[in-house]
Amino acid sequence: MKLISWNVNGLRACVKKGFLDYFNEMNADIFCVQETKLQKGQIDLKIDGYYQYWNYAKKKGYSGTAVFTKDEPLNVKYGLGIKEDDHEGRIITLEFQDFYLINVYTPNSQRGLVRLDYRMKWQDNFKNYLKELDSHKPIILCGDLNVAHNEIDLKNPSSNRKNAGFSDEEREKMTDLLEQGFIDTFRYFYPDKEDAYSWWSYMRKSRDRNVGWRIDYFIVSERFKNRVKDSQIHSEVMGSDHCPVVLEIQ
Repeated sequence: MKLISWNVNGLRACVKKGFLDYFNEMNADIFCVQETKLQKGQIDLKIDGYYQYWNYAKKKGYSGTAVFTKDEPLNVKYGLGIKEDDHEGRIITLEFQDFYLINVYTPNSQRGLVRLDYRMKWQDNFKNYLKELDSHKPIILCGDLNVAHNEIDLKNPSSNRKNAGFSDEEREKMTDLLEQGFIDTFRYFYPDKEDAYSWWSYMRKSRDRNVGWRIDYFIVSERFKNRVKDSQIHSEVMGSDHCPVVLEIQ
């Protein structure tokens, strides 16, 4: 079974840059996207064989998530069920027979960490939500988590210590999440692999020089790890400032 997650940074723009070519080539069982940046009715994707689920932000041209799945889920939930957290279209949860699939676009703390306080509260609410799901059946969490967990996960850690995505506070929240019984699947398979990134700034030809960050993840319940076959980063795939990440499970 193949699962793919991709922050497309505007799905309409990404479609013009080859999104459907990659989608069709990969033939994933579940394909999750973040930062769709559109409202209902603004795109009509002709994708045969997939159920489609969309969570739109109230703010136009902002945030948003979607999931395409070959198998129809038992249940679908949008958001956390917390009013202040659910207007940005950041979360879709699909319940399947053996696991929950959670597609997330984590809030960015923004320049100067002006949104860090909100991000910290959001992280606590999200962690509690994941723990509740995990108490019933294993979870597969994917998406843009907007944090490079450790120094190996970005090119220039020393100069980014107080920047959004690599602040001590955000990294500690990620550590805390993993300590709840979850596994970062890429590091499970490749604990020491360097220069493996999933996002690059559009500035200064960062992608050409591979000056990037690994902020897109597949995280699973620890008791699910024996079903995980591989976790990959498809850094060669263009169309967004992020690239797709892939999880293969038995």
